[in-house]
Amino acid sequence: MTKTTSAGGPVLSDRVLNRATLDRQLLLRPAVVSVKAAVEHLLGLQAQNVKPPYYALAARLDGFVPEQLSAPMADREVVRIVTMRSTIHTHTADDCLTLRPLVQPARDRELTNFRDGLAGVDLDRLAALARELVEAEPRTMKQLREALSAEWPEADPQSLAVAARCRLPLVQVTPRGLWGRSGQVALTTAEHWLGRPAAPAPAPDDVALRYLAAFGPASVKDMQTWAGLTRLREVFERLRPRLLTFRDEQGTELFDLPDAPRPDPDTPAPPRFLPEFDNLLLSHADRSRVVPPRHRGRSWQGNQAYRTLLVDGFLAGVWKLEGDVLVVESFDRLAKGQREDVTEEAERMLRAMHPGTPYDIRFGTVVGPR
Repeated sequence: MTKTTSAGGPVLSDRVLNRATLDRQLLLRPAVVSVKAAVEHLLGLQAQNVKPPYYALAARLDGFVPEQLSAPMADREVVRIVTMRSTIHTHTADDCLTLRPLVQPARDRELTNFRDGLAGVDLDRLAALARELVEAEPRTMKQLREALSAEWPEADPQSLAVAARCRLPLVQVTPRGLWGRSGQVALTTAEHWLGRPAAPAPAPDDVALRYLAAFGPASVKDMQTWAGLTRLREVFERLRPRLLTFRDEQGTELFDLPDAPRPDPDTPAPPRFLPEFDNLLLSHADRSRVVPPRHRGRSWQGNQAYRTLLVDGFLAGVWKLEGDVLVVESFDRLAKGQREDVTEEAERMLRAMHPGTPYDIRFGTVVGPR
């Protein structure tokens, strides 16, 4: 529930934040919007692997089928590129050309981790040579390493390739990323692939408003976590007169758009099958609005993320496809009604993603940490 406090505005419970965030993430009810509109609203989809963006949209969009993402990707209306948190995201072409310049300072900082391997390397010259190489023809990372190593034989080959990726907006060309047809990663510049120059970085104020529309209510640290940027406090201070302010249960100040949805905390939240690396679980400094404290760390093992299951809006288990079986592993025992709802959602997801393929759905309960 929402409580009133005399200092800092109303307090929003984790459940209130959960329903607000799920609504903006298109997870309370199937959204009737185009794939491009959804990808734009969500500010991109985490895409470390090929399949996660497809499963992310299947959980969110009414009647989604994989071709609805493959088609605009093949037509270069949607692309795969490293942006937020130095990870690959699926973005619209317009966002690719603007959000990458926004996070360029973070990519520049990333290079400091590789300075030993880049000793004596002129980074401006490296960027110019790498651009020439990948715009002549798309190159794999192996090809890029080899070509750059020929120019700087004393440098670390991997550091050279990372430098090219950090200095240039490199997109993964198709067929990489297409459902059922994906090939190896080959790279060219966003400008070359899309046939137009990169736009200036958008005003961070405008991106903050978009972030709140997709992930709010949120704190300054939340947006910094999402973007992989720092020093955003001044952005929110400029926006303060245009925003509402709240507190979470730990007292952290949250900002929000005045007209953004904040549904009743008792609003039903159907089960949802999310892919590994879904931005719902990665875009806040405090993830308790989605991850109950007792389940912290249970969707990961080392650097590997599991596909996750939401029940009543919160992380409740993981899932995987093993041959012709969908295995659901819940962290707590599901009530009969919950199990029926999870089965129904699993069947819906499988019909969308794997039509005509018969799957068994099996349940297990994970006891203790994974």
